Amino acid sequence: MVNGHPIATDVEGYLKNLDDWSEDFARAQAAAEGLVLTDAHWQVIAYLRAYFEEHRVQAQVRAMIWHFAKEWGPELGNNHHLHVLFPIGGPQKQGNRLAGLLKTKGEH
Repeated sequence: MVNGHPIATDVEGYLKNLDDWSEDFARAQAAAEGLVLTDAHWQVIAYLRAYFEEHRVQAQVRAMIWHFAKEWGPELGNNHHLHVLFPIGGPQKQGNRLAGLLKTKGEH
């Protein structure tokens, strides 16, 4: 439920209809996963959505690291920090889920 409206997700919380995504969905799903979204989370979510919009595929972790190392510096723009931000499956699983994107290819 987001703002009193049911939003269809699969059992893992991925949207069934990508057009149902909103920032309120991201907040609600994050809360359900025990995560409070910070500015850093929103930056990753925005990056994931923009990358998908441009390339029509989900960003690989390598691309995320390259981008955020330039944005945040090597101390924070690394695989470890991205997994600290998104502890349930990392940025490719939890990040994509909160960004309203599909499961990454090969994910079951």
